[in-house]
Amino acid sequence: MSKRDNPLVLILALAATLGLIGGGLWVLNKAAPDLVPNLSSQTQTKAAKGELRILGDTFSGYSTFRSQPFQKALEEVGLKLRYQDEFDQAKRAELLNQGKADLLVTTLDQFLQQQPEGQIIGLIDRTVGADAVVLNTKKYPNLKSLLDLKRLVEQERSQGRQLTLTFAGDTPSEYLALVLSTKFEAFKLADFQVKKVADASEAWQLLQDPNQNVAVAVIWEPYVTQAKKQGHTVVLSSQDAPQAIVDVIVASNRLIESQPEKISELLEAYYRRIDANVREPSQLKTQIAEDGELSSSEASAVLQGIDFFTASEAQQWMSDNILEKRIGSTAAVLVLAGRLNDVPQAPQTLFSPQFLTKATNNTETLISLVRADNPELADRLSGKGETIAAVPQVSAQKITAAPDIGNLEVRGEVQFGVGSATLTNQGQQTLNQLTNEIQEFNPQTVAVRVIGHTSKTGTATLNQTLSQQRAQVVVNYLQNRGLKHNFVAEGKGFNQPLSGIPPTDPRQQRTEIRLVRVN
Repeated sequence: MSKRDNPLVLILALAATLGLIGGGLWVLNKAAPDLVPNLSSQTQTKAAKGELRILGDTFSGYSTFRSQPFQKALEEVGLKLRYQDEFDQAKRAELLNQGKADLLVTTLDQFLQQQPEGQIIGLIDRTVGADAVVLNTKKYPNLKSLLDLKRLVEQERSQGRQLTLTFAGDTPSEYLALVLSTKFEAFKLADFQVKKVADASEAWQLLQDPNQNVAVAVIWEPYVTQAKKQGHTVVLSSQDAPQAIVDVIVASNRLIESQPEKISELLEAYYRRIDANVREPSQLKTQIAEDGELSSSEASAVLQGIDFFTASEAQQWMSDNILEKRIGSTAAVLVLAGRLNDVPQAPQTLFSPQFLTKATNNTETLISLVRADNPELADRLSGKGETIAAVPQVSAQKITAAPDIGNLEVRGEVQFGVGSATLTNQGQQTLNQLTNEIQEFNPQTVAVRVIGHTSKTGTATLNQTLSQQRAQVVVNYLQNRGLKHNFVAEGKGFNQPLSGIPPTDPRQQRTEIRLVRVN
């Protein structure tokens, strides 16, 4: 009988795992950051002796790697992990390439941009509300959506002024700004004076400064909660796009080739601690507070905004093409934003699931042990907590009255036959692409208004009927493609024509895909 099959060993493993603490969330330490020292050229020799060097930053999502209990757990299996801060993402990758580090932790978008000489060997977390795009509603009381923002931009431009947008550079804040700029027609980075800062605390200060012309700030917790309390509008958060920001663990090619067993041991110890945090979230909250020098309420706000991967879920992402698709979606945003030349043609070569085997086996063992008595905990260990929740049904009236986020950029045309509500082939292709875009948004918090418009050709009654029929056809098509979001079809006829275009111009016949917040 193997150790894995021995019931006593399994029970002891369960007890040991559930007694551990660890984890961390997205927030910067309030303490001054340490600078990366001159890393020794003897890194490879130290790795051979069991010492690994990992680069990251003061992100609370990475706090487990620098926690003392985790360091002690590693020592018990003969490993020593040295965590070093390096806030410059390009430098972080360069040090890995030079052999001055063995691993790094970073976001998926930065991994794709910096292209370090290594592979993703584990998944850490995804943010589900900890990062947000905040509008300066206190200074501009009518600024409550991206549609309002577009009007404000045009108004300021007509008076020779340019609004300011601020965020921390090379962080998820910048990537969230890129998501908006590439997916929403009313938001373009080129419309703003972009002010990059070192961290979200600075962006939050600029948003509050009445002497600054800041209309938009992209920030993270605990500043998001503070912004809401002061009356600012969160127009889009990582809760609305829960797959957008993913943190990953990257191992150098040298380590993968020379010490693969060390990677497996590291991941096994790391995910044991994550399993423990799933069992005892209060311990994770304590770690977040201590690591980031946060109050209990601030730590709670951060904790609510992040979702950690268990080993089982990380393995599933790597083995079931989920990570492959996420790489494609993230790369597409970067290409459209001019940050990347091409979408990777072979994304499966950028990660390796083989090092997760031991960690996954441990988690699966725990799941089997707790399933009968605590199915909810078993689901959380499987990574199924929120993902299995049913999408609440929202009435058409509530969707129509819900706060707007903005209109999605429609790439192509939603075409119909002349005078009919039958989609053309091109119209179907456009909707197929829109399906992929809408899938990026959380059906729990985001609903879709499909708004049909016609030109002035024909009678008002005919145009109103035709626009309603076309909007409903679009809703039906998108739902048949598997989207779970709440939809409403609205026909506007010729009641909201585009300015500067003749009333009978075919461009007046358009379909808006407007996202609104319902939760």
